[in-house]
Amino acid sequence: MGVVKNKILDVSTFCPYAMGMAKKMGRPKKKPEAVKADYIEVRCEESEKQAFRAAAEAAGLPLSGWIRERLRKIARKELEGMGMGVAFLERLSA
Repeated sequence: MGVVKNKILDVSTFCPYAMGMAKKMGRPKKKPEAVKADYIEVRCEESEKQAFRAAAEAAGLPLSGWIRERLRKIARKELEGMGMGVAFLERLSA
């Protein structure tokens, strides 16, 4: 069998599934106003975290989304009950 020189390999032979795919893959970037930059650290017991995670899964939400939704709900109730403004609602109505 002879040696083939100057033969260029065709990538489509080895990776046909990758042909035509975008070069940049992954999750699309969020709009700057949709990015949540601040965070809150909360210490809890492992059993509490397990219960929160189970409740989040049951609600079909990621844990952080479930926690944020529940905190927003109770904060709104308590602040409006005291006749105070709710900052995240004011931002939405602007």
